Amino acid sequence: MFSLIHSASVYGVDGKRISVEVDIASGLPQVNIVGLPDPAVRESVERVRAALKNSGFTFPMDRITVNLAPAVLRKEGTSFDLAIAAGILTASGQIHAAPFQQTLLIGELSLDGSVQPVTGVLAMLEQAKHCGFTRVLLPYGNVKEAAWISGMELFALSHLKELSPDSAKQNDWNHIRAASDDNMYEQNDQDGLAAMSQQEVGDYRDVIGQHQAKRAMLIAAAGKHNILLNGPPGTGKTMMIRRLPSILPLLNEQEALEVTKIYSVAGKLNDSSSGLIRFPPFRAPHHTISTGGLIGGGTIPKPGEVTLAHRGVLFLDELPEFPRQVLEVMRQPLEDRIVTISRSKAVFQFPASLMLAASFNPCPCGYHGHEYGDKRCSCSSTVISRYRSKISGPLLDRIDLHVEVPRPISLDNAKVGPSLTSDQMRQMVLGAKAFQQARLADHGALFNGELSGAVLRKTVNMKPEALNLLENAFNALGISMRAYDRILKLSRTIADLGSSDAVEAEHVAEAIQYRSFDNQQP
Repeated sequence: MFSLIHSASVYGVDGKRISVEVDIASGLPQVNIVGLPDPAVRESVERVRAALKNSGFTFPMDRITVNLAPAVLRKEGTSFDLAIAAGILTASGQIHAAPFQQTLLIGELSLDGSVQPVTGVLAMLEQAKHCGFTRVLLPYGNVKEAAWISGMELFALSHLKELSPDSAKQNDWNHIRAASDDNMYEQNDQDGLAAMSQQEVGDYRDVIGQHQAKRAMLIAAAGKHNILLNGPPGTGKTMMIRRLPSILPLLNEQEALEVTKIYSVAGKLNDSSSGLIRFPPFRAPHHTISTGGLIGGGTIPKPGEVTLAHRGVLFLDELPEFPRQVLEVMRQPLEDRIVTISRSKAVFQFPASLMLAASFNPCPCGYHGHEYGDKRCSCSSTVISRYRSKISGPLLDRIDLHVEVPRPISLDNAKVGPSLTSDQMRQMVLGAKAFQQARLADHGALFNGELSGAVLRKTVNMKPEALNLLENAFNALGISMRAYDRILKLSRTIADLGSSDAVEAEHVAEAIQYRSFDNQQP
């Protein structure tokens, strides 16, 4: 007997439709799974065998062949367990096959027959909907996540015995909801979310002084520019970067779906989440992270920190403490906003449109060029050079803002001038975002930091005196063409913060001062 059951898997951050074909024939009792299964898929035989027995079914003592098609794709994970069990039951005539036509089956089986949730359901259902499926049978633990995809009928299963011989129709299963047009993105209160965000990450009002650095953080947030802070210990570098999410705009619906799908694939969705992820992600990996951990890896690659920070912030604290070979893999994602990982069987692509925020001390002891009191630098020039060399020129070239964060001369001096709060800064960022979107609506970009090439030059709108200043700086400072483009983007964002249609010379002058590390020698 032959049976065909539809299931799905995840490749990269996208779902793939998988056909589970089961054939039962006379012969020595054995089960063969073909179609490039990994060990977890092969082990499903024992899980399915025990689950069927403990659910009151009979495991056929015949020759069973399970084919996972298309056979050219490597299969990984436990999401096929339920489909394989249903295929064996229908092929052996223990349950009716009719309910499973045009129905997607996803789920892992325990030995007692209970159905367990799996990761990546959001990506699987998105692909299933694209392929024309309107029904899905899945574990109760994945119902909340599956409900974020509209237009799908959801049937939940808690135990395999619910696939009884009397289930002649899918309506005999636990029907959770019919095709829904509910918009889970719109169900949350924006003001409440913003308040919760500030409570979790802190407020810029806590930062004493450092007005120039806060101004740089504002510019970075407004245009999604990469930023690097340099200064001695205790000046607030980490504190300011960790408050960056409090001034970033919430994700729009498409961005929220992208980010939520990535976290679903990575198995990092919060069980208490009631909707799509609306906050820009903030990732802060430790400096002992590996190359694979940063950009993704594995036989079937999984998302790394670069992809987990998609549409958000990747914070690399104490940048020179990261191994140089780990930092160098950042160069292509920062430029192309995508990570490409090649394997012998396939090429995987992960989104990586992120904002890099990094900090470092001027030397290993932290006080080179910032001596005060009894704090004196004890590092030799060789040690400092080796320390700084971990940040290569090409990587530094891809960072838009280079900001010195010095120690205040005195506490009274630090308190001079108005101290902006996160709420005030966020309103300024939202104003600049609206200004950008009106200008970039026809160019497929949301922020100035995403612009490049002809689109950048077409939309920047520089006045002649501003262009002359930038060309003079290019000749005098010896900056690269990439740095030239970065200054163009920064100038445009600074103009947007001032609600200026054209880029003035003063905007370019401010942008140039944020390239202070380009030709700096240790």
